[in-house]
Amino acid sequence: MRDIRLAGWDFTTVIPMIFKRIRQHLDSVMARDPAARSRLEVLLTYPGVHILFFHRPAHWLYKHGYRLLARMVSQTGRAFTGIEIHPGACIGRRLFIDHGMGIVIGETAEIGDDVTLYHDVTLGGVSPSVNAAAQVGHKRHPTLGNGAIVGAGAQVLGPITIGADARVGANAVVVQDVAAGVAVVGIPAKAIQPHKKMGEFVAYGTPTGNVPDPVARALEAMAEQVYLLQQRLAALEHHSSEAQPNKIADHATIPPMGPQIVVDNDRPEKDRAVAGRKSDC
Repeated sequence: MRDIRLAGWDFTTVIPMIFKRIRQHLDSVMARDPAARSRLEVLLTYPGVHILFFHRPAHWLYKHGYRLLARMVSQTGRAFTGIEIHPGACIGRRLFIDHGMGIVIGETAEIGDDVTLYHDVTLGGVSPSVNAAAQVGHKRHPTLGNGAIVGAGAQVLGPITIGADARVGANAVVVQDVAAGVAVVGIPAKAIQPHKKMGEFVAYGTPTGNVPDPVARALEAMAEQVYLLQQRLAALEHHSSEAQPNKIADHATIPPMGPQIVVDNDRPEKDRAVAGRKSDC
């Protein structure tokens, strides 16, 4: 068999590997989306799959210095799918983008294997644009570990790390690192519970059932602390009153010190006579 090579690539092995990875990707989508009925349906109708056919070559062009051409390819993919992925973003295998419309992934974002993103997710930066030249080449966007799930509308901002198998709830705003296997919700995102089963799929990254509210828990803790402080204060006041029972009464019987000044017009007639009828004013 003739050995087909181009620029160091052995196409007799590269092409079968490409088709194998596409098949694995389609199978992973079907495993996470009960609406998917067949590989062909996923291949033809899922924009989250289509955008990766644009991103892979765009990323290759970006890494090899063809930056303008890479951006043109990525923007073409955006026009077709409504998903914007900067060609500089590093994306692992079997990324599942469900629905996809409105997703934005920044230049220095890194996404591990088997990650799930829902629509309107932003993997963005928070660095100010006033000195953009100084930020070139610096990490500005998040890193998502293997198996992470980011729910619809979530905003993951800055050079933070979302740990492996972590879950970001829908519409959460994440600006700090999230530990592996932890679910976070809210604005700003707060941890609500660790995962009972690492790697278990949670739709939209939002745990269901009896999920504790982090704000309610904080308020309950504050109320408990206030109650304990009130009890301690009452005990101290009771102890103080027993130790000094006559303190308040003694202060009440002390006569006022210093002379009393009386306005001349308010004096009795006999007092004015004694004073020589001179006014104190």
